[in-house]
Amino acid sequence: MANLIVLNAGDVTTHDLTDETIIGRHPECQVHVESNMVSRKHARIVRDGMRFFVEDMGSGNGTTVNGQRITERTLLHHEDRIKLGPVLLRFEDATAIRAAAAAAPPKPSLDSDSFGFEMASEANDTATIVGALDQARGARFGTLDANPAAKLRGILEISRTLAGTVDLDTLLPRILETLFSIFPAADRGCIVLKNPVTGEMIPRAIRHRRSDEDDSVKLSRTIVNKVLAEKTGVLSADATSDSRFTASESISNFTIRSMMCVPLLGLDGEPLGIINIDTQNPIQQFKTDDLDLLMAVAGQAALSYENARLVATYLEKQKQDSEMQIAANVQRALLPEKLPEVPGYQFYASYESAQAVGGDYYDCLVLPGDRVCLAFGDVAGKGVPASLVMSRLSSVVQNTLEFVTEAGEAVRRINDHMCANAIEGRFVTFVLTMIDLRSNELSVVIAGHMSPMIRLADGTIEEFPEDSVGLPLGIVNGMEFEVNRRVLAPGETVVIYTDGISEAMDPSNELYGLERLRDKICHTVGGADVVGSAILTDVKRHAGGREQNDDITLMAVSRPATL
Repeated sequence: MANLIVLNAGDVTTHDLTDETIIGRHPECQVHVESNMVSRKHARIVRDGMRFFVEDMGSGNGTTVNGQRITERTLLHHEDRIKLGPVLLRFEDATAIRAAAAAAPPKPSLDSDSFGFEMASEANDTATIVGALDQARGARFGTLDANPAAKLRGILEISRTLAGTVDLDTLLPRILETLFSIFPAADRGCIVLKNPVTGEMIPRAIRHRRSDEDDSVKLSRTIVNKVLAEKTGVLSADATSDSRFTASESISNFTIRSMMCVPLLGLDGEPLGIINIDTQNPIQQFKTDDLDLLMAVAGQAALSYENARLVATYLEKQKQDSEMQIAANVQRALLPEKLPEVPGYQFYASYESAQAVGGDYYDCLVLPGDRVCLAFGDVAGKGVPASLVMSRLSSVVQNTLEFVTEAGEAVRRINDHMCANAIEGRFVTFVLTMIDLRSNELSVVIAGHMSPMIRLADGTIEEFPEDSVGLPLGIVNGMEFEVNRRVLAPGETVVIYTDGISEAMDPSNELYGLERLRDKICHTVGGADVVGSAILTDVKRHAGGREQNDDITLMAVSRPATL
């Protein structure tokens, strides 16, 4: 069995491969890809026995395997990378995955060797259960009408001891220390927590009353399973006095005379783990009242543990928020502090990320020779991964434009840099606009982005032809990009925008859309700042308070008829 992993604009989907799998933009393709850079039937993968081959189906933008464009049927190997325009695919061979898993060394057990912790095997586990307390009967703290004075003392004692403790590594040993003061007969105690992912029981704290005590602890799997499954406190009596349990390894091997095991219940009522204490004194065996008291104390201990976990989570969240704010400030610093002031021109820019950091980018550079360059990009996806790519793009653009003066050559070099060590599925749509201030000529290169909209003096809208739009950055190395040239006449305004504007949605999921954008630009009279502000105001009005779901970035440059 083999799979095809498709990464497109940050989305990841998995498809099972059959004898013939056709990939393309056509809805009938087995792997349907929404991208205008992908042909209707772009490529296909065919199976020959246990092997899979990929072949291009005469697509416009071609098919590459591991960066090499293919012209004939090509054998696929495990983890081969296939690119169709901006869309990246990865081939996975289940046979190779199984072989790698078999050859991998076994993962170490989560149980702590330092604790000497062990669960008795099912074959040897016939632990005796002589008493149980149903958690449902008394909720978290057991039956409150049974021995209330002792319970209150126990709850107050553990509350006093644990007050202010938020460190989990300190809290759990303190719980056991308090239990030893509440139960003077206890010889050993342990707290075992359940891994929320694997369900494996992991010892987190163990305590012995005597320093010469055997430091190993073996618990009955039968008892632990019952405690967790039924949320029940269990009392186990002297196993050596019961002929039915003479073979109980978990009890008789360690001469445990009496033990209690109760659940630690989380705020949702589900067990986080268990508390187990035992005594080897045959005279001071635990009784049902002791189990009821332990249940009450364990309820308070669980609340303290949950509170400590919440505090730890809150502190971690505060730390992450602080780091994200720093990251947002760093990203903001990559954007220009102010736009150039050039006689005869007006510039406007706005950037609003959907999250703390985003993947949109813009820059405005004054170049030698009376030229101004507008760089504008949109990284596929959003959030932290997109922001890292955006940071790299910012550095690449500035370094490239120090040495390259021609728009097409500049974008070619920027693309080559972005292709080097490219991140899967993180391509960049990009627009580079160079303005010759002496001739007022625009040189515009579009790499996979929407065409800028130009408002003419009479209010009509002009856009560049679709066939002049090249592939996004970071897809194919060595690409040549077409340069669109035109003179910016007095009274004209150029608007460059990201899909966060055109795809902004209102509460009923209706898109703002390109037609609304064109109409707004067409009917707004004024320079770059007037047009830009009017667009953003209209987008927010359309959203109607709906939360922003994508980065919103806009640039505008105008040559007013009069200043």
